[in-house]
Amino acid sequence: MDEADRQILRRCRVQLVNELQVAPLWDVLLTRQLFTPAMIEDIQHAGSGSRSDQARQLVIDLETRGSQALPLFISCLEDTDQNKLASVLRALRQAEKQNPEVIRPQDPMPVVVRALGLTPEDLRGKQGPSKATPGKLAPVVLGPEQLWPAKLRPEVLRPEMPRPVDSGSGRFSDVCAPEISKQNADLAYALNADPCGHCLIINNVNFCLESRLTARTGSNIDCEKLRQRFHLLHFMVEVKCDLTAKQMVQALVELARRDHSALDCCVVVVLSHGCQASHLQFPGAVYGTDGCPVAIERIVNIFNGAGCPSLGGKPKLFFIQACGGEQKDHGFEVASASPEDRTPGSDPESDAVPFQEGPGPCDQPDAVSSLPTPSDIFVSYSTFPGFVSWRDTKSGSWYVETLDGVFEQWAHSEDLQTLLLRVANAVSQKGIYKQIPGCFNFLRKKLFFKV
Repeated sequence: MDEADRQILRRCRVQLVNELQVAPLWDVLLTRQLFTPAMIEDIQHAGSGSRSDQARQLVIDLETRGSQALPLFISCLEDTDQNKLASVLRALRQAEKQNPEVIRPQDPMPVVVRALGLTPEDLRGKQGPSKATPGKLAPVVLGPEQLWPAKLRPEVLRPEMPRPVDSGSGRFSDVCAPEISKQNADLAYALNADPCGHCLIINNVNFCLESRLTARTGSNIDCEKLRQRFHLLHFMVEVKCDLTAKQMVQALVELARRDHSALDCCVVVVLSHGCQASHLQFPGAVYGTDGCPVAIERIVNIFNGAGCPSLGGKPKLFFIQACGGEQKDHGFEVASASPEDRTPGSDPESDAVPFQEGPGPCDQPDAVSSLPTPSDIFVSYSTFPGFVSWRDTKSGSWYVETLDGVFEQWAHSEDLQTLLLRVANAVSQKGIYKQIPGCFNFLRKKLFFKV
């Protein structure tokens, strides 16, 4: 769907959620092939399953259904006698064609960037004769097509996801005290079993034509790096490739039903395209190869205390390499905190304001005899919701490449939260377009991998 149609849907979202009658639409949406039966079923179960929740999810999902999704949806409305809504959408679409500025946001302005390692000749080649002050380099004005890294591919797809909450703050040196934590069982999980747990990697590379999703070239590199890394961290690693949404759920349920009593931890890695999904706890969803999404919330809850009792009280870690949206972050200039961070001729960039740590948990009277159902869960996202997650077709994704390197260098001495802070800091400084990972942390203790 192009940006103009997307803006029309968002402008009318409140009215659509309030007035849209979804029940008559299901058969028509299937007939016109706007959604698959599995997608319709997911929409019907969105949120509480109420009409308004179904309508909201339908409008959100409609944004991903191709360039003709809006006119086809208008026709579906007319076929089900919802002519008022159809007229509103059609009128806005007609107005946009006649005067694009009515609906369409302004085209992005050219981006002015500093010359990072370019010679004066390079600069003059891009912008013509230099008008800079003698001895200084003029700014380089690049259009969007010049900023897009040629061999990088965004993972996909939808904006407007709520923000995740990062797990900590402060300098690395202030965060972790492994010597103290490892000696105090109250502060750190015990990972004494060998192997310490299962690690399932789902690697979706090739998608069916009907999904309209491109092949994820470079993902096999990510998969192999993580297979070797978690094997070195004493996990039993299992890799499953190119699974449909149903097969993904089946693989996760099968893993959750195993007996983990003699193990201390469990890891799930998903490498796929991603999108927005209706949620209460964890935002986002990942696509199966059939183009059907599986909500991160559904994945995580398969392993919660109620669904997987043999992992009760044990850390369950989820690493998600997938897009959170279509936005491409150019970052903003900041002053370097230390001289060693500076590189000649450039200023470092940060791509997001720091995440804020939420309030601490409240003690409950029955904490000794039971634990909250979703406790001991850690979900790491490759990118800030709403933004692209970059993948290099030759070396793999920024997130996984950095994660592997940080674990190799620091996992012997630092806890998981500090490792992920290092990953976020390193990824945030890559490339012209920016990216920052984040996480949802429901662990009760520090986690040190077995090395």
